[in-house]
Amino acid sequence: MRRICAIVWIMGLACLMSGCGFKKTGTAHWRGEQDVLTGSMDPLPNKKYSWWIKRMENHEVSQAQDEVDLSKYDAFYCDEHPDGKVIYLTFDCGYENGYTERMLDVLKKHKAVGTFFVTKHFVKDSSPIVRRMKKEGHVVGNHTCNHPSMPDQSDETLKEEILNLEKYMKECTGYELDKVLRPPAGEYSERTLQLTKDLGYKTVFWSMAYLDYDVNNQPGREYVVEHFRQYHHNGAIPLIHNVSSSNAEALDEVLTDLEKEGYTFGSVLEIGKKPKKSGSSKK
Repeated sequence: MRRICAIVWIMGLACLMSGCGFKKTGTAHWRGEQDVLTGSMDPLPNKKYSWWIKRMENHEVSQAQDEVDLSKYDAFYCDEHPDGKVIYLTFDCGYENGYTERMLDVLKKHKAVGTFFVTKHFVKDSSPIVRRMKKEGHVVGNHTCNHPSMPDQSDETLKEEILNLEKYMKECTGYELDKVLRPPAGEYSERTLQLTKDLGYKTVFWSMAYLDYDVNNQPGREYVVEHFRQYHHNGAIPLIHNVSSSNAEALDEVLTDLEKEGYTFGSVLEIGKKPKKSGSSKK
């Protein structure tokens, strides 16, 4: 009988986790008598959830919240039907702390694809880095303009947060944002998941994470390396913060270890596109 290692409540691993320091603004609004995007007369629930995972031993897939059926909203936290041994590296980029290009160097060395979820602040201050991401074949996803808690915002404000970042990305870098979004702080509701889907986005959560976002209290290179050795699983989506010195120091060894295990590094844009294989395993 497998033993559950630890329950990891990762409530804010995208702002508290990315150390962006954005203030939450706005107030909660439910859709009125008619859904502004879908035309439905029944507003979707706006109960706020904070994404959490439960780490498992023996390289089993992390357990996660099951109160909302993510598949209804083009949302996922791992690849449930991976084609071979694959891991999807994702990076949350609230601001630049001097390590992102070092991480890009490592990805280039290993011919690995990464997904970088960016805010307007990051695009504005680090546009050459964002252009490099796109030139080198990485996915650049939406982390909203100002990193608000999505359930606390009106539909109008949320659309502005998402679509204005699209527009700014194009104006600032010449590149389009990819249609994947990570909710700031991992906070979401059925209303916000549906709105995200209606705007053409897939919502990407995570199946691996650790406390790497506090730049003044870093876990250390060895911790990061050992965390990946212990908790990696097939189809995993690790959450990695670009502001972390520990991540920058550990990433090369982490990818080398995973390659020795036979893993490749895939694009989150491919998740769900391939036909399901009978008898496929998440291990």
